[in-house]
Amino acid sequence: MTEPDRAEAMARRLARTADRLGMEPDGRALVVDAFRTAMEPRRQIEEDHHPDYLHPARTALILMDDTGESDPVTLAAAIFTETRDPALGAPARERARVSPEAASLADAIPAADAGDRLLESLLALPTPGARIAAAERLDHVRHLHLRDKGEWQPWHATTREAYVPVARRVDTVLAARLDWWCDMFRSRYLSGPDGGLHEP
Repeated sequence: MTEPDRAEAMARRLARTADRLGMEPDGRALVVDAFRTAMEPRRQIEEDHHPDYLHPARTALILMDDTGESDPVTLAAAIFTETRDPALGAPARERARVSPEAASLADAIPAADAGDRLLESLLALPTPGARIAAAERLDHVRHLHLRDKGEWQPWHATTREAYVPVARRVDTVLAARLDWWCDMFRSRYLSGPDGGLHEP
């Protein structure tokens, strides 16, 4: 079974980072409460180094570290966002208990399998929502090489075609990181000598 140590360490890291950005104590408490709530469905993950385990916190840390985001509601919404596996998302009632505003913003962010309307849906988001979507995608794709190879090409293509254009509209740092990842992943994993997949 997964021990809580890494999650507790991450909760402390979130609080420290929020404090460094000048967030008030009530705001820091909201961010940590959102994280603890988001972690509840993830207790089913048996390996605490699995890429899904601490994903909610990493999305918020990307926003804080890369964009300087310090709005507690936006960060709570980032923590609540799970576009890859809905089963790992915190229940709606629990999210609303922590912050109805954060829950509403997270609910507006389209799932990764939204299909042909994904780019349109992303472009319709308010700026905080678009930043959350870009940061959350960035954390997912940073770990894509650990996923099944069948996911590599479609996730790379969707990142390049939908998330990069949206990131370019709302944050230059997130856009640069997603651009770099797309180039790196294509050259390292999608451009084998026979035009196929590289072995990781």
